[in-house]
Amino acid sequence: MAGGTLPGTDADDDAGSDRVVFHVDMDCFYASCERLRRPELAGEPLVVGMGYEAGETIGAVATASYEARAFGVESAMPISEALDLLPRRANADPDDPDVPDPDEAGRYLPVDLDFYKEVAGDVKAVLRDCADVLREVSVDEAYLDVTDRTAWDAAGDPADPPPSAASGPAEGRTLAEGYARHVKERIEREAGVPASVGVAPNMSTAKVASDADKPDGLVVVPPGEVEPYLASLPTAEIHGVGPVTERTLAELGVETAGDLAAADPDRLGEELGDRGRELYRRARGEDDREVTPTGLPKSLSRESSLSATADAERKRETVRALAADVARRARERGCLYRTIGIKAVEPPYEVNTRARSLPGPVDDPELVESVALDLLDEFAGDRVRKLGVRVSKLDFAESDQATLGGFDAGGDGNRDRDGDHDFETQSAATDGDGGKLTDWVGGEPDAADADGETDETGDRRTGETVDGQASLGDWS
Repeated sequence: MAGGTLPGTDADDDAGSDRVVFHVDMDCFYASCERLRRPELAGEPLVVGMGYEAGETIGAVATASYEARAFGVESAMPISEALDLLPRRANADPDDPDVPDPDEAGRYLPVDLDFYKEVAGDVKAVLRDCADVLREVSVDEAYLDVTDRTAWDAAGDPADPPPSAASGPAEGRTLAEGYARHVKERIEREAGVPASVGVAPNMSTAKVASDADKPDGLVVVPPGEVEPYLASLPTAEIHGVGPVTERTLAELGVETAGDLAAADPDRLGEELGDRGRELYRRARGEDDREVTPTGLPKSLSRESSLSATADAERKRETVRALAADVARRARERGCLYRTIGIKAVEPPYEVNTRARSLPGPVDDPELVESVALDLLDEFAGDRVRKLGVRVSKLDFAESDQATLGGFDAGGDGNRDRDGDHDFETQSAATDGDGGKLTDWVGGEPDAADADGETDETGDRRTGETVDGQASLGDWS
């Protein structure tokens, strides 16, 4: 393309540096959709709940706006817990002493999948029009390879480009930055919802970049700047590092991506296997994976971390919320399932899974809950620090193989840090002790982490759902 390489940038500094990869992450997607049709909700603490009805407390948080998160409300949290942290704003006599302080109360709305599907379809149409190669990760997340649409060339005078208007290490404006802004503006204009975009020469760095300046952010990491940009970040920010891996690295004295890049790859391999060597390469800005379309999922599952507890009712409440969400996601994707299973992790990290096969494929949310609770009975009295529910042996034969919001192809949904998935979702939060929920859509993991979390690209996740809408993977 016309233009020139940015001054001081060596095209050979990063492997595949001619590639331009965008990671598009919708910000608090469900909440953004609700604000689209109800502009008066802008700036309000907003919780979109699954299974929530006025006067009821059974269900789970699908999305918490940033304002609601300031009160501690997170994706995948039981509605009852969210209400303790952020009371529901009441339409009552303001002189009533029992009415919550409006400044410390929030709006609670039920999930409206049909509406979100319409909005996400608009987003999907923009992305398909803007990229020849698109990996639809989840309802709120996608990778785009736009190498054939733009370039890292300087915008304007190659010798003296205008300053970058994006966050990140880019100093001069590039054509890639301009195209990313074009994509963001089209999503805002045509779908009416905000998105954060990370721009980099590879997938893992683009993912890190999209999480770095939320909401409505644009972060550009040009070739030659990837390794220095990553160097100061904590290892948890590196795509594929989950809580268990983070602790293992810390025990090795590796606290930052810079430490990871300077570590002995053989030692990392001894401690973490091929995973350690892969993370070493990513910390150095080396990621040669291609953006490829996603296939249909093999399973759908979600998990939620807890403070270690043997409380029977808390465990059952958590499993009910997880079962409801997994069944909902199966219905969104138009798929039936033949197996229902649970995962129970006992301290410090003893992973147990149980499953029950069904006579044939079904779409039955009540059955998912019933079977999951029956399987949970095997752990009655046991302390657990994490619970999960999964449906597998999926059957798309009678469906149109479509998913909510049109971000699917079967993808997965890395718990981004925005919190519709994703419960995933999160790690932008992480799927740590904060009760984040990780939602996978099965993929064959090609890398594993003791956390038992895998994202759409085969990378283990940290439980990033905090923001997003879902993340994918499968139980090992």
